[in-house]
Amino acid sequence: MKKRKTVFQEGPIRPAFIANAIEKHQTKTTIGAHDIFLGQVRADEIDGKVVKSIEYTAYEEMAENKFQEIREATFSKFELTCMHIYHSLGNVNAGEICLFVFVSAPHRKTAFNALEFLVEEIKKEVPVFGKEIFEDETHIWKVNN
Repeated sequence: MKKRKTVFQEGPIRPAFIANAIEKHQTKTTIGAHDIFLGQVRADEIDGKVVKSIEYTAYEEMAENKFQEIREATFSKFELTCMHIYHSLGNVNAGEICLFVFVSAPHRKTAFNALEFLVEEIKKEVPVFGKEIFEDETHIWKVNN
């Protein structure tokens, strides 16, 4: 079993954090490929209103357990060197990053396939909820798709 990692971060995931994560992997010389998914909050227009931010909440213990199950399933299905998952909690403005998924593998196709599997499982299985807040301060609950 791989080491359990804390997934949640308060607020947006900053570009410097992402760059630092990438930089740390330069010393791991068995890696031949990295693949990264960055989920960004969109300023969608819904019924004439524009989304200014999303407020993320979660059943944290349940969500952390589900992230761990998905990590283990991904490691057992794909030959990965490492994997990192970070998801925002709290308010994230339009244009900011709310999900950072980073996989590393000896070969690129493995990294591509593992990342797609991982992101789809996260969106489908993890109990994280987004309240889309409009410019007029009204809101609706986001539906994952």
